Amino acid sequence: MKATIFHNPMCGTSRRTLDLLREAGCDVWIQEYMKNPPSRDELERLYRRAGITPRDGLRAKEPLAEELGLTRPDVTDDEILDAMIEHPILIERPIVETPNGVRLCRPQDRVREIL
Repeated sequence: MKATIFHNPMCGTSRRTLDLLREAGCDVWIQEYMKNPPSRDELERLYRRAGITPRDGLRAKEPLAEELGLTRPDVTDDEILDAMIEHPILIERPIVETPNGVRLCRPQDRVREIL
């Protein structure tokens, strides 16, 4: 099975998710999203396919999220997406896409749902 992981090699959860994909025998394409961020359209497509909102995909624990006011309840999805495109560190990871769906794999075992 082919899989794409939006990966940050500095993140333990992302590394463990990648290990699970490899153990399952997946042909994995790794996109280091900090170096090569997804486009806004791609992020919207991934979140839609995962059944989550941009707010669900926001790395709210990242200090920059608070600094930019993105944790306020009145912030729109468009504002969050704009910030994610400008600052990819705000994208919660890892996001995995397979033919069976998309998951934000926190915890990493969520990847099993789409294998």
